[in-house]
This record gives sequence, structure tokens and C-alpha cells, in this order.
Amino acid sequence: MLRLASRELKRNFKFARSLASAAVSAVPTTKTTVLKNGLTVATEEIPNSLTATVGVWIDAGSRADVTDSTSGTAHFLEHLAFKGTNTRTQLNLELEVENCGSHLNAYTSRENTVYYAKSLRDDIPRAVDILSDILTRSKLEKIAIEKERPVIIRESEEVDKMYDEVIFDRLHEIVFKDQPLGRTILGPLENIRSITQQDLKNYIKTNYKGDRMVLVGAGAVKHEELVSLAQRSFGHVPISSNPLPLGTPRSNIPKFYGDEIKIKDESLPNTYMALCVEGCSWSSNDYFKALVTQAIVGNWDRATNSSVSPLSQSISNNGEPLCNSFMSFSTSYSDTGLWGIYIVADKTADCKPLIDSVLNEWERLRKGSITNEEVETAKSQLKGSLLLSLDGTTAIAEDIGRQLVTTGERLTPESIFQIVNDITKSDIVDWCERYLQDKSVGLAALGSIDSIPDHKYINDGMKR
Repeated sequence: MLRLASRELKRNFKFARSLASAAVSAVPTTKTTVLKNGLTVATEEIPNSLTATVGVWIDAGSRADVTDSTSGTAHFLEHLAFKGTNTRTQLNLELEVENCGSHLNAYTSRENTVYYAKSLRDDIPRAVDILSDILTRSKLEKIAIEKERPVIIRESEEVDKMYDEVIFDRLHEIVFKDQPLGRTILGPLENIRSITQQDLKNYIKTNYKGDRMVLVGAGAVKHEELVSLAQRSFGHVPISSNPLPLGTPRSNIPKFYGDEIKIKDESLPNTYMALCVEGCSWSSNDYFKALVTQAIVGNWDRATNSSVSPLSQSISNNGEPLCNSFMSFSTSYSDTGLWGIYIVADKTADCKPLIDSVLNEWERLRKGSITNEEVETAKSQLKGSLLLSLDGTTAIAEDIGRQLVTTGERLTPESIFQIVNDITKSDIVDWCERYLQDKSVGLAALGSIDSIPDHKYINDGMKR
């Protein structure tokens, strides 16, 4: 059965390679123009497309909430953007978007805030005008702020039921302790209850600057047209007093603490945990090596039991799995990152052999006990995943906006494929030696935690 699965995976990877070769040559060019106020306009026109995604990517997220008392302001502001502007009431805004068949959305991450619209080709000017309106002329009325508090509190309560979110929030909290990157995106409940109109206005005044914004269009959009619309709708956005090029870190590099947080809760059916080392930034030369290494470790779920990575074989334990699932991850930020593994185990599971399997796998990686075939398979997986992630105008706009804001440039799939193709086994071993050898591990765990080895045991395992 395992051999059959392996052969099937190889066939899929060969198909992914041939698909990639055919697809990358057809990728349109990304055009960019910088306005006088520093705002970047970027487009990727897709021939024969009848729809487009236009959006604004802002180089400011929850990390820009620089104090404990204002943590959560960025996310709160995102909610208020749709509650009416100086030229459109909330009802008029909703009707205008609905009547033209467009979709308007927004989200806040730790480093970015994004507002975007998907619309028909002829409605692009209206979409850009609406985006400008909600970004620069939101009323931020006190009554709307009070109405939104319980909505965000309910959202926070829902997040608390999503144990993967809880684990990754706690992981950030412990490895970036007492630093903006370690705070949650929504902020603590006491802040949600106390954030003021002035806090929101201060955040806009500090962070919503032309040189920190990218207006992106993907699909049925002409570059010259979007530049003209940007000048009309966003030309008034002020520039920073000390503008920095896109992709330039705007704060001190956060210190990584290899520490642990364990939250005991025997009422939960599973034990949830994440282990990580300090990873690399978006712009690091090691970025794609980290992703290939992540793919080598892989993901596994006992329900499907389809992965054939060495770690999955170890954890499947001859039909008596050590856990329910695991997922390797590589999370990057403008100046740092996290690289590790997220695990879900039954509450009755003994977590020591599970942790031992992970430590053994990381030791295997840094000692070079991997094969060329593993590396090539991981590279094919990564390239196939990249292509699948660029399906549709919204996904393409997201890729353009995220890359420009975080690195200042956009690598095409063809460029990325070349970088990935050039990665060798020795590159991966070198990466693992530098990032996994004798490094402190961050650990966050929730549930039945008694069988999880102590932190010293885990860190000692990184020295073998």
C-alpha cells in the first residue's frame, strides 16, 4: 500500500513539473508605477478576463499597535471601515456594492491590513473609489464603535474555540514575549472594550501613508487606467515624513525567546502543541530553502494516512499512530520568522515518543541523512503548491500585494521556479545546520500536557 502511494505521489510530482513548465511561461508581466506621494500601483492584466480584483495592501497590521494598551486597534479599524464614510452611509455603501455585483472584503494580519474588491471590468473605477472612500474618509462614529465592540468580542470568543489559532497565538506570545509581534491580532478583551475613536484616528494618522500602500489590480485591468484612478482617488494620501522603500523593516528586529507555555485543560478531547525555532524573513536568501525543508518534513493525518515522508512513517508507528495529525510550517515576517511543526494528539497519548520522533527527524535533517530524491520531491511539491495558490484574480492580487509590501519586489512564478530548481541537497543540509543545530525551541501546548517532556529535554535534543 505504501509503495502504491509512493508511486502515485511520484506520478503527481512529474505532472506538477510538466504543468509548471507550461504554466509559468504564460504568466503576464506585473507592471508598477510609483505616484508622487509614494503609493505604488501594480497590475497584472490577464487576457480575456471579464473580472478583476483591485485592492490596497497597507504595510501596517497588528504589529503597528506599538503599546499593550492599543493592541487590537488595527483589527478594530478594519471593522469600522464598512460602517459609513463622509460620502456614503453604511446602507448606501452596502447597496452600491451589491447592486453592481461586486464583493468587498478586508482582513488584518500581524504586518498588513488589506482592503479589496472583486468586480466586473466596467466597475473597476467604482471599486477604486469605494476603496479610497473607506480608507480615507471613514466616519469612525462613536455610536458605530460601540455597536462593533460586541461583534469583535464574539469574534474573539470564536477564535478561542479554534485550537490551532490559540496555539499559534500562544506560540507568538512566548517566543516574541513583550514585543508587538507577540501580541494577538484582535487584542485582549479589555482593549476591545476600551479602544477609543482617538486610538483609531491615531492609527490612521501614523500608518495610512502613501509610501506604505500598494494599489493592486489583477485580471481585466489596464495599468494606465489604474494609475489614473489611483492619482484621482489616492493622490491626496499623505507621504511619511521619513519615507522608506517598500520591504524595509520599520522596527527593530524582535528577539526570539526559546521558551515554553503549557496550558492544562483536561476537558479537551485532544492535546494541541507547536514546536518551533526561529525562522527567516520574507526577503531572506534562506526563504525558499526553509519552504523546501518544510515540505520534506511534510504533513500527515491518520484519517488519510497518505503521506510517505520519513516523519509520517515514524509517527504512524506500524498502525498505532503516535498522534492524530501533524503539519510542518514556515511562517515569515519582514525581519524574522518561525519554522516548526503543529501536532494534534489524543488526550490519552504519551507525548514523549511523539516529541522524540520530531527531534529525531530534525536531527536527521541537520546531519544530512536525507536523499536527493526527497529534496527533488519537496521542490516539486512546492512548485505545484505555488501554481495552485495563484488560481484566480484575488489570489494573484494577494500574491502581488504581499510580495511588494514585504520585499519591495514581485518575483514571478518563473523566477521562483528557477530559485527552487537551483536548491540542492547540500543547500538544505546547510540550512538545517544553521537553523536547527543547538537552537532553542519555542513550545506552546494546550490540553493534557503532563506527558510532554520538559523544555530542557527538548532543547538537549537539539544538541545531538
